[in-house]
Amino acid sequence: MADTTTNNDASSLSMTPAETTKLSKLLAYVLRHGAAKEKLTMRSDGYLLLSDLLARPKFKNITQEQIEYVVRTNDKQRYALAQLEDGQWYIRANQGHSLKVDNEQLLERLTTPLPVVVHGTTQENWEIIKREGLKKMQRHHVHCATGLPGDTGVISGMRKTSEVFIYIDMAKALEEGMTFYRSKNQVILTEGKDGIVSPAYFSRVTDRHGNSLL
Repeated sequence: MADTTTNNDASSLSMTPAETTKLSKLLAYVLRHGAAKEKLTMRSDGYLLLSDLLARPKFKNITQEQIEYVVRTNDKQRYALAQLEDGQWYIRANQGHSLKVDNEQLLERLTTPLPVVVHGTTQENWEIIKREGLKKMQRHHVHCATGLPGDTGVISGMRKTSEVFIYIDMAKALEEGMTFYRSKNQVILTEGKDGIVSPAYFSRVTDRHGNSLL
């Protein structure tokens, strides 16, 4: 498997920052949620043929080089582009799917507790979460990070606008049968139990000033 190494920049590709963002959002939609609607065949590991993607009407006038640029420069490393065994180029989202994918092929299963597993949310949502727990909603997983935005090694897994930080007792959760995965861009993912991480697994909760909310 080979990763793309094209070094084009946005100016040489005739893409404005707005166009780069628009293409990234389009990729997120198709690769996480809309492949079937776009009549694209997705493998169980989340990859689909780049040539098939570029042939769809939504990607008219988009080039492989532009896709490569968005994949390489995305600040949260949301996508992976690879040349697989058949010599063809494939693309996938690293996490965040509502489409059915095989977790064991797409993600790394974690069996040892991490020092920090934290979910970021808003104050408004916290009022509901503290009663009902964290829910995966329409996605396959609850998304967490290994630290707060700006911490070393934290690429994705939490919005920078988060106001409340919910720390998960991963050791307790693992002991009680909950599964955890890590994506290529270092997002920590769990299905919870029946789609919910109960407040019983919250070790602590703080606001952005470090004040305890639990």
